[in-house]
Amino acid sequence: MLLKNRVALITGSSRGIGASTAKLFAEEGAIVAVNYNKSEASAKSVVEEIKSKGGKAIAVKADVTNFNQVEKMIDQVTGELGSIDTLVINASMSFKYAPFLELEWADIESKILGEVKSFFYPCKLVIPSMIKRRKGCIISVSSGLSKKPGNGFIAHSAAKAALNMLSSSLANELAQFGIRVNAVAPGLTLTDATAWQPEDRKRMAAEANPMKRLGKPEDLAGAILLLASDYAGYINGGYLPVDGGITTL
Repeated sequence: MLLKNRVALITGSSRGIGASTAKLFAEEGAIVAVNYNKSEASAKSVVEEIKSKGGKAIAVKADVTNFNQVEKMIDQVTGELGSIDTLVINASMSFKYAPFLELEWADIESKILGEVKSFFYPCKLVIPSMIKRRKGCIISVSSGLSKKPGNGFIAHSAAKAALNMLSSSLANELAQFGIRVNAVAPGLTLTDATAWQPEDRKRMAAEANPMKRLGKPEDLAGAILLLASDYAGYINGGYLPVDGGITTL
């Protein structure tokens, strides 16, 4: 029970990495708020699975790029579950996959602003309570593409790189209050968000990976749990690649 009685809000947790993290957190004793924007049925399914195993969870709707909606979500979570101890910034914005010369400024702008808002708004509203209680943990889900570019992923890479610096800056500012901020960086992971990628590209990526496979949502959930637990109590400002060893090549 690594997170016994912790109150955790996980954004974008109706599917994929977020859903796996919500389920694992609940197994480890956390009380979980499952955030969704459009996938209500999926979010409720995650909640019901958690409850069926004796855990406690609620589904909370909010577009995390909308301040008013985030504010209502935080109020709902704290009102029903208590003060948030652990915040996982997982919601990701869609983007146009294309080389630079085929992109418009709006393509870059929407992705970067979306990612930054999805980090800024929840943090802005949750951190004051963490400071007051002098404890807390924030984990953002970045991407290996934030440090190693890939053809067609320029909007995604730029946005996640911005997320990295937000995490690092907050880690530096908030450590004095007992709040840790870290980032995990998945490689190519088999989720709904990557389902559009061609199978031959996935196969080549798996072959190039030292572990000869692609990531699974459970792989990321385990890494997020590690950073959220007290065993990582002296890890702050970290950037943890979760990609089977690709970043060491």
